[in-house]
Amino acid sequence: MLAFMAFLPILVTIVLMAAFNWPAKRALPLSLVLSGGIALTVWQMDFQHVIGYSVFGFLKAIDVLIIIFGAILILNTMKISGAMTTINNGFNGITKDRRIQAVIIGWMFGAFIEGAAGFGTPAAICGPLLVGLGFPPLAAAMVALIFNSTPVSFGAVGTPVFGAMSTLAGNLSQVGADQEAFKLIMTKWVAIPHGLVGVFIPLLGLCMLTKFFSEEKSIKPGLAAAPFAIFAGLAFVIPYIATAAFLGPEFPSLVGAFIGLPIVLLAAKSGFLVPKDSWDFPDKSKWEKDWKSVIEDKGDTGEAKMSLAKAWAPYALIAIILVVTRIPSLGLKAVLAAQKITIPNIMGIEGLNYGLQWAYLPGTIPFILVAMITAVIHGMSAQQVKQAWTNTFKQITGAAIALFAGVALVQLMLNSGTNAGNLPSMMTAMAQAAAAISGDAFPFFAPFIGVLGAFISGSNTVSNILFSSFQFETARILAMPEVLVVGLQIIGGAVGNMICVNNVVAVCATVGTIGVEGKIIRRNAIPCFIYGIIVASVVAAMIYSGFNPFPLK
Repeated sequence: MLAFMAFLPILVTIVLMAAFNWPAKRALPLSLVLSGGIALTVWQMDFQHVIGYSVFGFLKAIDVLIIIFGAILILNTMKISGAMTTINNGFNGITKDRRIQAVIIGWMFGAFIEGAAGFGTPAAICGPLLVGLGFPPLAAAMVALIFNSTPVSFGAVGTPVFGAMSTLAGNLSQVGADQEAFKLIMTKWVAIPHGLVGVFIPLLGLCMLTKFFSEEKSIKPGLAAAPFAIFAGLAFVIPYIATAAFLGPEFPSLVGAFIGLPIVLLAAKSGFLVPKDSWDFPDKSKWEKDWKSVIEDKGDTGEAKMSLAKAWAPYALIAIILVVTRIPSLGLKAVLAAQKITIPNIMGIEGLNYGLQWAYLPGTIPFILVAMITAVIHGMSAQQVKQAWTNTFKQITGAAIALFAGVALVQLMLNSGTNAGNLPSMMTAMAQAAAAISGDAFPFFAPFIGVLGAFISGSNTVSNILFSSFQFETARILAMPEVLVVGLQIIGGAVGNMICVNNVVAVCATVGTIGVEGKIIRRNAIPCFIYGIIVASVVAAMIYSGFNPFPLK
């Protein structure tokens, strides 16, 4: 009963969002209020601590919100300047084979956008671009979402990992663990299982594409492009894993795509591993009704009026600044990290302190900084700059409300062990119940908890905020490696992007396939399940063999 009461706020969130189509910005605040009521009555917490931990959660959300704001701002700035149109046009004329186009744009370019911006932008950008090349809008939406999976755990310069760490700080401090060391080891063991499966995601996406959108309704045309698809998978995954192992969570997707994209482009141009027989969709007259767009796609707001080098310059700057400011030996990392705004003893609670490292957050440097520089080098007018900032503030509103409530909800549940009834925290109560039900099979449930979080919230980051502490606690109870189980959560949250309601609705809106969201979710559930079960099997094998890369007391 205790576990059910603890789980009730999350259950309410799931029901409101999945069954009643409530947006996260409405469902999560209501769940926070419900959680506060349960904390006061069932857990017998005093009002000061309920408010204190909620306020602490609001403040912790600011860190993630700044990153999201910066990511969206740089994208809006490049759209309005015309840089995105120039980049998109640069992909035209490379190949006529739809399979190769899908891999280059959906997998490689989408991974780059994910690494730099995240938060649903890759599918929303790549979908219309594929439509512009001649893809059926439904096909473009489906394949763009499938490809937007492996890079997501390190999207927007590592925001999902930072989201997880924002809620794991309390768990780690309780066991005296080094948070930075845990984050770096976890990053490595998120990337390795992700990468092992990710090598084959381009091929899986192509098989889905040809199965549902070829005249023969077969996976054979997809399999025919297997050499090129696996090559593209390796081109991204090898630098992705290496970067995660040596540089941390900010860079893997960004660097993997930055290195892999030109390699794959060069291979496509030279015909390396490209199938001899070019594949295309059926003639438009044979397209099924729901393949088509119900609106006319108008593309980006800016005109293509600059060179490719100039258009790509902001992303190059982002990559350079990230590297320079994240390598300790260069000295800038320590300087930026030292710039901190601190709020001690929130609501008079001793030791409940919040610190905002405003200069070290990637949302500030490089995103907002590069957005300002871009306005100059792209010759934007004051009105265009204003439009980019205005659009970003409008877009961030819903995410802000959801994040404030989501982080506060988790912090309250995590710290609810401070109570007059001597009860375990809500998170611990849920973890104990999950451990009792699943037992040693828990690694096979862990990634799908992440998928569920992404499905209902629309974000790997929010999924990690909601469930990372729960996964940590459950692993601890079952004496399993916490770092690997939380890694499965982060991977699952990324895989859930294929079917998450927010992303599906967003990409369908951009390509004009209104009303087919359910069909995409049902189809993409196939690769989502395949991805999740393979990753679970890989990590379960490590756990059952006794492997633990970060033992805790």
